[in-house]
Amino acid sequence: MRVVLLGTAAAGGFPRWNCVCAQCSAARDGKLPARTQEGVAVSGNSRDWWLLNASPDIRTQLNATPALAPGPGGTPVRGVLLTEAAHATGLTGLHGAPGLMVYASPPVLAALSPLRPLLDRPAAWAWADSFTEGGFVLAGGLVVSAHPLGSRIPGHVPGAAADDRWVTAYRIEDLASGGVLVYAPCLGRWTPALDELLDGATCVLLDGTRYAEEGTDTVVRAPRGRAAAEWHLPVSGTDGSLAALARHSGPRVVYTHFDSANPLLDPATDARAAVTGAGAEILPDGAELVL
Repeated sequence: MRVVLLGTAAAGGFPRWNCVCAQCSAARDGKLPARTQEGVAVSGNSRDWWLLNASPDIRTQLNATPALAPGPGGTPVRGVLLTEAAHATGLTGLHGAPGLMVYASPPVLAALSPLRPLLDRPAAWAWADSFTEGGFVLAGGLVVSAHPLGSRIPGHVPGAAADDRWVTAYRIEDLASGGVLVYAPCLGRWTPALDELLDGATCVLLDGTRYAEEGTDTVVRAPRGRAAAEWHLPVSGTDGSLAALARHSGPRVVYTHFDSANPLLDPATDARAAVTGAGAEILPDGAELVL
């Protein structure tokens, strides 16, 4: 399985267009690498590619990735797997591509229903429940299962009902290589179910939005009425994701979805040293993993 990190920043990218914090200023000056908004591309055969989430930066990301360039047979992109409604904003950038397959949970599919006629108008897409019993198989030899990460209703969906599938993780297995990717770029709390999901995984792409539980390392905006602590589990601390990952010696750990004020974006910080010292990785946009 080939896994390309199309983007690794949280909403707004890095640097954020309206932010003058020290890190965004450093990125504008070329002292820190810029990052586009989080998204991934995966393939089991290097011909059929699937996008994991679609940010507003998707057009730039596709054009920057040679493996995703269109050829005589059209685009190699077969579809998109969404982890939540907020990570679907880039679907409009794929407007006009015929026959794309979009997988999402039932509540996310319902939230996207007003947008679907626009996307389907020039070339019909297929929309599928990612929680199909037994999982589903993607072209290229990848087997996928979706797993709920908790009921965190997005603020931009008025009147939405509670459902523990609003935010999900994907477990993706390559039948040929045996490689297993766990993809969870948005994580509010660590659960025993997530521990089970990581058993036998080759690599985990994990929410790195916030480094600390308290302090000024984040400007992330949770939906109205929600605290950032309820929306993104911090990396550090006794209850943080890095401590939970210490129970799992097998998978390669790569953090993604960094808020622009997160000290992990700067290789010179103590936070970055602590995370890499624990064996986790902070990779740039465009990095490729082979599982």
